[in-house]
Amino acid sequence: MKFLCPSQALAPDSSLGFDVDGRKLFAVRREGVAYFYINRCPHRGVPLEWQTDQFLDPSASLIQCATHGALFLIESGECVAGPCAGQSLTALPGREDEQGLWVQL
Repeated sequence: MKFLCPSQALAPDSSLGFDVDGRKLFAVRREGVAYFYINRCPHRGVPLEWQTDQFLDPSASLIQCATHGALFLIESGECVAGPCAGQSLTALPGREDEQGLWVQL
């Protein structure tokens, strides 16, 4: 497991991007739970964020690809709108403990 950041760094309904050993990934917190994904849109293979650490739509309820506007469910990574509908982001196993957020690469 690789340490990402202290828990308080990932605020409620927010996202953070990371580069771990040359692999781009991100974390999203929703309803107290942290979710981890590879930072790659299944449509074009491009990074998702439109600005540093900005992976969510304006309502902070869906992950949004900045390139084509595809929308993904935070809890599962499934694309629910856009050119890659039916495809999914690649989820990564992770956990949160008293030290912070950890991810398995």
